[in-house]
Amino acid sequence: MAGLRRTTPAERQKITISFAGFNRPWAAWIADRLEQQGWDVSLQRWDPPVEIPLVESLSDLLLADGKVLVVLSDWYFQLGPRSTDEWNTALRAVVAPNQRRFAAVSVTSAALPPAVAAFGGSAELWGVGAREANRRLTQLLGLADREPDASATVGLRSGARFPYDQPRVWGGVPRRNIRFTGRDQTLQNIYRLLTEAGTGSSVITLLGMSGVGKTQVAAEYVHRFGSAYDVVWWVPADTRGTLRQRLAELAPALGLTAGIEYGQRLRAVSDALRRGTPYSRWLLVLDGADDPGAIADLLPTGTGHVLITSQNREWETHNTEVLGVPVYSREESIAFVRRRAPRITAAEANELADALEDLPLALDQTAGALSDSTMPVTQYIELLRSGADIEMGLRVSHDFPMTYLTAFSIVLNRLRETQPAAVDLLRLCAWFAPGPVPLRLLRDVPARDLPEGLAHLIDNPLLWNAAFGKLVQYSVIRPDDPANDADGDGRHGHEGPLPDTETVHVHRMVHQAVRASMSEADTETFSRVVRRALTAADPRRPDDTRLWSRYAELVPHLEASGMLRSTHEESRRLVFHALTYLYRSGEYRAGIRLAEAADAAWREVYGEDAAVVWNLASQHTTLLRAIGDYTRTERMNRRIIEHLTAVRGPKDLVVVRAHGGIAADLRGLGRYEEALGFDRRALELYQELVGESDVRTLNTHHNIAIGLRLLGRYPEALELDRKTLEMRREALRSRNPWTLSSELQCAVDLRLLGRYEEALSLQERNAESHRLVLGADNPRTLTAELNLALCQYRSGDGAGSRPLLSRLLERTEAVLGADSPLHLKAAVDYAYTHRRTEDFDQAREVGEFALHSYGRLLGPRHPYTIGASANHSLMLRTAGERREARWLIERALEEMTDVLGADHPWTLGIALNAAVSRNLEDDLERAAELSRENVRRSVAVLGREHPLALTCQLALASDLRGLRHRQEADQVEEDALNGLISSLGTHHTHTVAARSRSRLHWDFEVLLP
Repeated sequence: MAGLRRTTPAERQKITISFAGFNRPWAAWIADRLEQQGWDVSLQRWDPPVEIPLVESLSDLLLADGKVLVVLSDWYFQLGPRSTDEWNTALRAVVAPNQRRFAAVSVTSAALPPAVAAFGGSAELWGVGAREANRRLTQLLGLADREPDASATVGLRSGARFPYDQPRVWGGVPRRNIRFTGRDQTLQNIYRLLTEAGTGSSVITLLGMSGVGKTQVAAEYVHRFGSAYDVVWWVPADTRGTLRQRLAELAPALGLTAGIEYGQRLRAVSDALRRGTPYSRWLLVLDGADDPGAIADLLPTGTGHVLITSQNREWETHNTEVLGVPVYSREESIAFVRRRAPRITAAEANELADALEDLPLALDQTAGALSDSTMPVTQYIELLRSGADIEMGLRVSHDFPMTYLTAFSIVLNRLRETQPAAVDLLRLCAWFAPGPVPLRLLRDVPARDLPEGLAHLIDNPLLWNAAFGKLVQYSVIRPDDPANDADGDGRHGHEGPLPDTETVHVHRMVHQAVRASMSEADTETFSRVVRRALTAADPRRPDDTRLWSRYAELVPHLEASGMLRSTHEESRRLVFHALTYLYRSGEYRAGIRLAEAADAAWREVYGEDAAVVWNLASQHTTLLRAIGDYTRTERMNRRIIEHLTAVRGPKDLVVVRAHGGIAADLRGLGRYEEALGFDRRALELYQELVGESDVRTLNTHHNIAIGLRLLGRYPEALELDRKTLEMRREALRSRNPWTLSSELQCAVDLRLLGRYEEALSLQERNAESHRLVLGADNPRTLTAELNLALCQYRSGDGAGSRPLLSRLLERTEAVLGADSPLHLKAAVDYAYTHRRTEDFDQAREVGEFALHSYGRLLGPRHPYTIGASANHSLMLRTAGERREARWLIERALEEMTDVLGADHPWTLGIALNAAVSRNLEDDLERAAELSRENVRRSVAVLGREHPLALTCQLALASDLRGLRHRQEADQVEEDALNGLISSLGTHHTHTVAARSRSRLHWDFEVLLP
């Protein structure tokens, strides 16, 4: 290769070596060579965040002083992961124009992206000896011609060893795992802790649960940093005898003269390591040292390092630095699975990692099995979560020839022999859901409801603490709050029957292994105790927002505990309370999953026609409706009415509730008149059965007002909403969520009536109350904030409303999903409020998304779809696409008239836009005809002072002026302007635009059903 500029020994140039963590030995050796030649060298591990564009990350290398030397390997290009096309683009964009700054060495035989040719200078170091590698590096960088010293090939001095040269003493080290993924921070922490520790105290214990990858991390550390040592000795340390034997075998490897007895050899090895002769740089790895008490006295001291892998936290008491090895990060899990099983997509890898909670061994064996199988990943995950026996299909390796389930069973057997109470405690944990386990709930189980052995465990603080501490010690569970485990030794003192740690974390794989090992009798015993604890913890007031945190703690454990198959009334009541909480708190999809699971279980346990199944169906429809599945819920509610009317009669409360449910379904489907009929029938029945002040009656009044609003009968809606608000304030108090909902609807009514300042004043307080009572991300709070933004916008504060709408667009999608009714409403509102801003392109994209979503979900004839298309016509006109815009608005006018009638405010608004479109296209006669009729209808429907009626008058004035009817035009315009000044004020944006004779449009706004 062409050489670069040669340097003199007096010069001290700077260079940055960029390398993948896997190739650290190469980077260290190259750095050592260059430092001997007088260069200032910086090492920079290449690990760019995947969310940052590759061109940007590669360009960041140029921020370093001097030259950049890239250590090329397949590992360097796999990080991310990035496609070959991405790499080719980035290399050509960044390296090619900066060839003088870049150089590269290749340390792999694997195929690399074609664009690596962009590097101006490169050298092939793969497969050559130290002397030749040094010569090629010297030639590449234009170094002074000089022979490398002996250390370059032999590795006896304190510098880095050539990567192909092992330390002088090397024994028992596992072969390098070519699929090793991530863990860079853990490896760096090990290196830092060992190198910064004082002489004689350089002992690190890698602690973690079975299958987390402790051994693999230790092995990768040896291969990655082994060039810094003269001696590396790997010792299986599961028993004292094995450890003594392997340590004794180190004596001849070190060239020590000792007798044949283990004791003599051990003493010789210990003395040699302590003194650092013949080698001071040594690394001893004790793998699987789970019994510290039996082997701690054999740990050597001296100038070297000791690395221990263990599940036992007791090593903290033996003067070692404990470093926890966590499960993979999700990015590491996905990268590992795709490397292990290339047929699995990134999305499937993410689902698999979630199901296995990122446990490396489980991912390895499961991905290995799936790599050789045609089974869909989703099907395998369903089997896994259902508790099916999948152990036979797992793919084990030579390095770890047992499944992760077997590995956990070994730990359980060890605990069963030494601490049976710990196993009982773990069995209790296994009947909660995997993840956070609220042990404090066991406190409320009466002793009479507990088997004798478990009662003794729960009521005996000493026995409980011992069991709990043993589980933590062996990394089977961990305290969920690290603050309660500050000492890290798994010992928890307390005065009551339970430890200070309220919640522990149980990994899904531990959970599965424990449950699989239990007999049928044990299953019934332990699950019954957990079910009793959950029902005892039921606050029984799911509408009380102050208790929602308690329900949030209970809900994840209902299915896992067997609660859904329990025939006890308390169990069924808790399930219904949980569903109510999930609906009220806005956790709709979690509620749907629970309802579906309960439905399947109860049909099997009680039968298809059981009353509890039909009662559940009523709550199920409410949750489905919240995500916009109106067609399904209408069908379900009609079945409920048909079946229960025949069985219980037409005045059964579940039947009445279904009438209200159908009304809500029909509102969602755009059948507003039909919906109002069902609501009025429900109101009559509730008034007869439960009275006027009952919550259900008030809710029906609230729903009737929604129906009136959707029909455009705004004054009637406001009157009814105010009445309901006063009754709710009296019955439920001001801060109750239902009261806040009525207050919100009053603000909506006021805004729709054009009373913008009144609406804004009411909604500002209402939005703040929603945030305080329900939290920032509750759907009701998001709805309140959305109305606040619209009140601001209608009041003329576009600059203040638009940022809020932008945030709400993101938050509604994050909380509820892209197809949720609230997010689609936010999308429509965002689009029209941003139509005439610098964000026009984004607004058009969002508006088109809403239009297509409504068409797909509700059909082309739904009022929302028609209204969104009317808004889109305005977007097209703004973009200059006038012909398409006019065709679209005329079609929207025809369709909305057909669906809702000519007098509906939505039809009037679309007619206004159609008249404006005709005017702009010089179709003045038809524009004036439509405007005159629109003025008549809007005044009759909304009143002469309503902003929409006044805007229709302004449109008529413009049309008349175009027809040269100036006198009439001036009079109509003057009347409209006076009306706007009277209702909105002189400085309102609407008034100002009217004075300047800017053509005003109407924007369709979705009203939630």
